[in-house]
Amino acid sequence: MALNEGLADLKPVRLRQAAALALWRWRAPVLAFEMDADWGVDPHVLESLFRLAAEPPGEQSNYAYGQAFTELCTAPLFESEVDPDSVQLFQLEIVGGLWAFGELLDTPGLDEAQRVVELSSGLAGYLDGLIEGSFYSHPLEDAHHQYLAGLANRTSGEGYFASRNFAVESACHGALRTLPDSDGLLDSSVGRELLTLCEDFGEELVATLRWLRTTGH
Repeated sequence: MALNEGLADLKPVRLRQAAALALWRWRAPVLAFEMDADWGVDPHVLESLFRLAAEPPGEQSNYAYGQAFTELCTAPLFESEVDPDSVQLFQLEIVGGLWAFGELLDTPGLDEAQRVVELSSGLAGYLDGLIEGSFYSHPLEDAHHQYLAGLANRTSGEGYFASRNFAVESACHGALRTLPDSDGLLDSSVGRELLTLCEDFGEELVATLRWLRTTGH
């Protein structure tokens, strides 16, 4: 599924917020599962990075984000080789997304924002692939098929989670234009509604990742 064309029309502050929302969709899947103890990752530092990404744009929040990510990088995870299971793979990819968000703060631009936004869509598509390749039927398979059927031709053959991610992404990009430039996502009713929209999608991801883990992925 193509990246939402509306991203190219957003100014830098909106690109930052679009990237933050893309990360927020995967906040619950990262925090809902304990990371491998050998990785030495402090979950409170991870939580702070997500919240700082949603803060009002500016030098202060950018600096705080950089400091928090520097602290995260002291974890043994960054100096070791890992053999992740499916859930851990998603966790590692989102840690990479948090790094890419820091790059966006250092060098604001469409390419940097697109890298973070595309990470979300790529992971959603990968999750669909894991479901399709499983020997077990997803417990909400019928509901997912009904959702896709209701989209008619807009899904372009994509799976449920890729289609849901695209729908949430499109809603976010469309609504971002109504946010005041000085506000963070937590500072306005529109921003909070978008975060809630992403959180709801994240809870769906958590439920499916739990199901995958019980089936031995």
